[in-house]
Amino acid sequence: MKIDEDFIALGLSSGELNKAQFELLGEPYPPTQGWESRVIGKELSTPQANLFLLLRGKLALKAQDQIIKNYQLLAEFHKNKNQSKNDTPPKEKPSPQSSTDTLTIYCDGACKGNPGKAGSGLAIYADSAKPTLLYGEYNPRGTNNTAELGALYKALLIVSQSTATKAMICCDSKYSIDCITNWAYGWKRKGWVKKGGEIKNLEIIQVAHALYDELKERVIVKHVKGHSGVEGNELADRMAVYAISSQSHEYQEYEYGSIDSLLRMSEG
Repeated sequence: MKIDEDFIALGLSSGELNKAQFELLGEPYPPTQGWESRVIGKELSTPQANLFLLLRGKLALKAQDQIIKNYQLLAEFHKNKNQSKNDTPPKEKPSPQSSTDTLTIYCDGACKGNPGKAGSGLAIYADSAKPTLLYGEYNPRGTNNTAELGALYKALLIVSQSTATKAMICCDSKYSIDCITNWAYGWKRKGWVKKGGEIKNLEIIQVAHALYDELKERVIVKHVKGHSGVEGNELADRMAVYAISSQSHEYQEYEYGSIDSLLRMSEG
């Protein structure tokens, strides 16, 4: 993308950019006179643009370095996963989350203790196809909120990698939904700070919010009541519980025959 004044304005906090942001723009820090005119029209890759916005705020140098390292780690993680997928022979049936025009994803998290052993699960409905079930993101020292946020972020990733023109993500965590789709806009404007203390789970909130902001024209994130008999939510819950028992860090597809038998599994 080409840098313009609107993009620079999005990255400003109290009218300033920090050292790491200037480095992304190819400018020295402290800034020299006329830097704005030198960067207007320059090209930035999508990862560079995302990182520029994630770095917004009056952050200590250590915090800037940590955000960059976390973003690079995330990019490498997804690169390796995509490479692994490319090395795997294709299945006979097409992946429903990549080939459909409409997509509904239920996501949920579970935690045994808080903090405690945590995992995330998803149920993916593509048109009228049998739902695809995923489980993973096991964390031996997670919380209910980290598990829910992880599941919501995975759902957003699936939407971003699909051809779906319309998608709905259903989540029973109002906290996760508000963090990503509502509160993050205010926190970002204020340099990722809030009144009354730290923003917990900030790193995953930042990356999930950035992705949601890219997708919001074609995705709706909807709250559903948990443990109320909604099939997709119940299936996602069972997968989150199974992620804990299987201790699966990577997301795996769960093979099953009958939905009824899955719904008889223990709830989270």
